[in-house]
Amino acid sequence: MNWPAGADLTLLKRPVWPAVLRGLKKLCPACGKGKIFYAYLKVNDFCPQCGEALYHQRADDMPPYVTMLIAGHFIVGGVIAGQDWFPGFPDWGQMIFWPVVAALFCLWLLPVVKGSLIAYQWALLMHGFGSARPEVAG
Repeated sequence: MNWPAGADLTLLKRPVWPAVLRGLKKLCPACGKGKIFYAYLKVNDFCPQCGEALYHQRADDMPPYVTMLIAGHFIVGGVIAGQDWFPGFPDWGQMIFWPVVAALFCLWLLPVVKGSLIAYQWALLMHGFGSARPEVAG
């Protein structure tokens, strides 16, 4: 990043876990009050409460990847446990039930994961977050 000459980088440290927890709630990583999204996965350019710039985010393909990784573990575990607990459950029922559960779980989880990844980027000053912060503006 292009930091101004003489910038005190210790002023730029942001707490990672509180920001990620706010992101998990789909709230602004800076204030924890404004919403990150104005639609299902559309990120606000600025926080509606504190004005923090959020347009720097570059979540790209990471949220779907993490969502599939998490959902896959739960769904496969559910399929295996379901076959042990309900051995007489017909195969056609499982072929309907588990894809529906997987789709709904992924749809719920995707914005949660994206919010936390945006907050993580914000906390670590990645992709331009913090490049024009008042602490280093001079």
